[in-house]
Amino acid sequence: ERTALAHERTLMAWVRTATAMISFGFTIYKFFDYLRSSNQINATPHMFGPRAFAMSMIAVGLIALVLAIIEHRRSLAVLQRSGAVLRWSLSQLIAMFVAALGLLGLVLVILRQ
Repeated sequence: ERTALAHERTLMAWVRTATAMISFGFTIYKFFDYLRSSNQINATPHMFGPRAFAMSMIAVGLIALVLAIIEHRRSLAVLQRSGAVLRWSLSQLIAMFVAALGLLGLVLVILRQ
């Protein structure tokens, strides 16, 4: 049981990390979008501007979270094959919910030119 709980804590740590990356990326995008819309900065095209940086941060957070969910599922499957009785994983549900919100944020940044 302690090993299963350790896997739950590890997934929640990944959720915190991914949430920070996704929210940081979205915040950067909204901040520079606000500055551009209020004419405080020029909208000069850059090779890797704030929008691309924001999309990169959101994408890295999403990829990290998806990989963490996959690893979590594999780890629990190994535990279950060894005879452990596992309970329902709330951290996995939270991770999927955060991934869905992150994907929504990424789509919003991509669609908003």
